[in-house]
Amino acid sequence: MVLPSRLARLLRSTHTWIGLGVLAPLGMLMVSGLMLLDLRQDAWDKAEQTSRNLLQVIERDIARNVEVIDLTLRAMQDNMRMPGLAKLDPDMRQLVLFDRATGARDLGVMFVLDENGDVVEDAAASPPRKGNYADRDYFQAHKANGHLGLYVGRPIVSRLTGERMVNFSRRIDKPDGSFGGLVLGSLKLTYFARLFDQIGLGQEGAINLYLRDGTRITRHPYLEADVGVNIAGSRTFDRFAREGAGKFVETSVRDGVRRLYTFSQVGDLPLILNVALAVDEVEAGWRAKAVSIGTVVLLLCGLTVVLSLLFGRELRHRAAMQAELARLSLTDALTGLPNRRRFEEAFEAAWDRARRTGKPLSLLVVDADHFKRYNDRYGHAVGDEVLKGLAQCLSAGVHRPDDLVARVGGEEFAILLPDTDQDGAMRIASKVHEAVATVSVPSAGIAAGAVTVSIGLTTGHGSASERAEALYRAADAALYEAKAAGRNQTRCAPGSEKGNLRAPVLRLVGAHRGQA
Repeated sequence: MVLPSRLARLLRSTHTWIGLGVLAPLGMLMVSGLMLLDLRQDAWDKAEQTSRNLLQVIERDIARNVEVIDLTLRAMQDNMRMPGLAKLDPDMRQLVLFDRATGARDLGVMFVLDENGDVVEDAAASPPRKGNYADRDYFQAHKANGHLGLYVGRPIVSRLTGERMVNFSRRIDKPDGSFGGLVLGSLKLTYFARLFDQIGLGQEGAINLYLRDGTRITRHPYLEADVGVNIAGSRTFDRFAREGAGKFVETSVRDGVRRLYTFSQVGDLPLILNVALAVDEVEAGWRAKAVSIGTVVLLLCGLTVVLSLLFGRELRHRAAMQAELARLSLTDALTGLPNRRRFEEAFEAAWDRARRTGKPLSLLVVDADHFKRYNDRYGHAVGDEVLKGLAQCLSAGVHRPDDLVARVGGEEFAILLPDTDQDGAMRIASKVHEAVATVSVPSAGIAAGAVTVSIGLTTGHGSASERAEALYRAADAALYEAKAAGRNQTRCAPGSEKGNLRAPVLRLVGAHRGQA
């Protein structure tokens, strides 16, 4: 049962509701933030998957076309070793060597070069077009190394057609193994442009094809100035070359745009392909959603916090009003002292405590002498001023937190003194008489000393045979004795020092003494 009671107290607490009103929006913000982060991760996952798919499609298309060219070059190598090839008619020899390769789309020039770099067979013309290519990188490479296999050259501008293309070549060996020239086929860069143009990557997206040494073969979007540029040593290309395949986010050395790079090697070729998506464009859709969702959530949370604070303020105001009403219900409106109800509660509590601890409890019942005369002669307004003055004097006579001065009816007051014996109570009564002697109402001509009080005093010791009503009755009886003895004095109840109060059980507070 302890937990429900504590929970009930918490639910009744203003601070609890204000705290919940603030924590709930914070929770909403946290949940919304996690949802937005999840949406951001979804955007990145989608971008990475898209990049991988595009990379795979492009890589397969390039590898297939290069394979077709390489098969043609291998066939040319084999055909060059056919007996009697040189005796064939030039047109027939061209058909045997090149078969139908010249009909391939985006295929550039296709030659057979001798050991001096001169064109000896031309797939596009018979007799062959004149030209020497001994200065080209592919010719020098094959001449220096007999084991290169398929060689992919740097992008060049064809001397015959003026078009940009990339060359693929294989070496021709003489019967003795010495260098006898090479077979060469090329692929126009328009092939890559046509392939890449079908893909939408956004305004800042890019596709790049590199040689393994860092030379850029082509790029999408296409720029002539980018072709043939070597970026070896850059952070991006070093990772391409080192890792072979994968993904990472890096800033481009070309234009400073931060991109998501997905890359791989093209088959077994010395080519590296990458698809690059701009980070800003990857997150553009997510950011638009984040701004809209975040704005709405912030507005709702802000509204919730404001309403919670206003609700909390209203609760505090209501609690303050209830506390004030409770205080007023226990306070005498005229004097500001605790009223009879408050006195009865405090008296019962003090009596129970005295019975538990065995410590003395003293009670003073104070009544203004001849108070009716003030009302009859000067009016109730002056009588009220007298009562206020008495209340101030009584309050000034006690100082301990547990002591209580209350107005219990008309001109009658009570002073409750826990843990106080009869001697201590007598000292308090003496101070009260001294303080009352200073009360005056100059506007009515009531001078100091004119107002006096009679006090009945009793002390109980909390024995099992005593009751709170008896203690009050004894003090009340002592008050009557003080009145009968001439007023302006204090009388102690008989036997109160010994804790032997056995007066009959009567009402806790005595009748109003309007005639006293």
